[in-house]
Amino acid sequence: MTTTLPADLANPPLRLALPKGRMQEGVFKLLADAGISVRASDRGYRPSISLANTETKILKPHNAVEMLAAGSRDLAFAGADWVAEFDLDLVELLDTGLDPVRLVAAAPTRLLAEDGLKRPGLTVATEYVRLTEAWLKKSGIDAQVVRSFGATEVFPPEDADFIVDNTATGATLAANGLDIFDDLMTSSTRLYASPKSLESPATRERIEELVMLLS
Repeated sequence: MTTTLPADLANPPLRLALPKGRMQEGVFKLLADAGISVRASDRGYRPSISLANTETKILKPHNAVEMLAAGSRDLAFAGADWVAEFDLDLVELLDTGLDPVRLVAAAPTRLLAEDGLKRPGLTVATEYVRLTEAWLKKSGIDAQVVRSFGATEVFPPEDADFIVDNTATGATLAANGLDIFDDLMTSSTRLYASPKSLESPATRERIEELVMLLS
């Protein structure tokens, strides 16, 4: 006996996460250059897209990669820094080269001039706790990590001795009296897939077609 699945189960929509924040403009332009239009309202988080049978949602990149790992999204645009921070098992499909940034350690000029990084009991502020803790072990710097939630550059010198943060040009760090003294990694906007989604031949085919368009 053959069981016929309903159309919505036999051909489920492709679940694509689009980035909220600084990455969004570049990703929308990339899609437009590939002939894919996205229409989003100022307050809406579920824009329409010209790709047939595709469901979109706008998510912050660090949330998007977590949803990929959980299997509730098939595809997402996000930075490589967040995939590394959460140590997620995702499949990188395409490096768009958009929004290139460096994840760096930066400190006030005075601290570096006084060789203050050799002092025990320092404090480092960062959004990237796992990556920073691994780097501290490697570098031998004695510091406790304080998690920040944006605007990390304002922490020194009163609330942290130095920071680990991403930067495109270093201008914001310099404006806040911080000098870069080490690089942890480089990052850019990438297209990632959930490994579970690639197990479905139909979904995999649609994903490969999208990657070909974007490439």
